[in-house]
Amino acid sequence: MRAYEIMVIARPELDDAALQALAEKITGLITDNGGVVESTDAWKKQRLAYEIKDLREGYYSVINFKGEPRTADELSRVLKITDEVVRFLIVRPEE
Repeated sequence: MRAYEIMVIARPELDDAALQALAEKITGLITDNGGVVESTDAWKKQRLAYEIKDLREGYYSVINFKGEPRTADELSRVLKITDEVVRFLIVRPEE
């Protein structure tokens, strides 16, 4: 399995319950596709470097996980169509 890191920016108007549901959805996608979540950085509201979709703030979260390339592909596919997600980026950190 390969190591991956995903950074997600969620919409700023989400409440705690919606953020928790989104985190569970992401970790569920990882584990359902044969991956293992190693660590999760909590949601933090921060100002965006530039305006995205008329938004100036967003909730940031970073998740480190191990999985196969198909795990990252499926996660990417689902997050592209998730309304709560403003932006995301999946990378393979250097060993």
